[in-house]
Amino acid sequence: MKRFLLLVVLFAATFSSCKKDEGSDYDPEEQLKKDEQIIKDFVAANNLQEVEREENGIYYIITEPGTGTATYTANTKVKVKYTGRLLSGTVFDSGTTEFTLGRVIAGWQLGVPLIQKGGKIRLLVPSGYAYGPYQNGPIPANSVLDFDIELLDVTN
Repeated sequence: MKRFLLLVVLFAATFSSCKKDEGSDYDPEEQLKKDEQIIKDFVAANNLQEVEREENGIYYIITEPGTGTATYTANTKVKVKYTGRLLSGTVFDSGTTEFTLGRVIAGWQLGVPLIQKGGKIRLLVPSGYAYGPYQNGPIPANSVLDFDIELLDVTN
């Protein structure tokens, strides 16, 4: 599954340079509005407490902040234990892996730096910070993703 996370950047770069299909009506701003409502409904339906929202649209719950003073860049190497789910609860990936922060989905690049080593966070990632309008394996296009992440190690 390491390949899954590490290939995300390559996937994003490939599709971000593709021309949209004729008649495509994908609007990232409109999709973010839809995702915001989907996340709000999910939070309410699941009675999630202490949910925070970053200005960029990432929602999160820090259950353990961790310790340390790591500063994060695209070159920061992290080791994490994680579970990724669709909002339906379907797990699409889980495990322990190491990667360079700049080589994963934008949602992780924005969310992981909110904690330090030993920290735990739940991220609710709008589709535009994940795979956008593209299906990726078992993840449908325009999917909001739900991750539990434990930061095991950080190396600058």
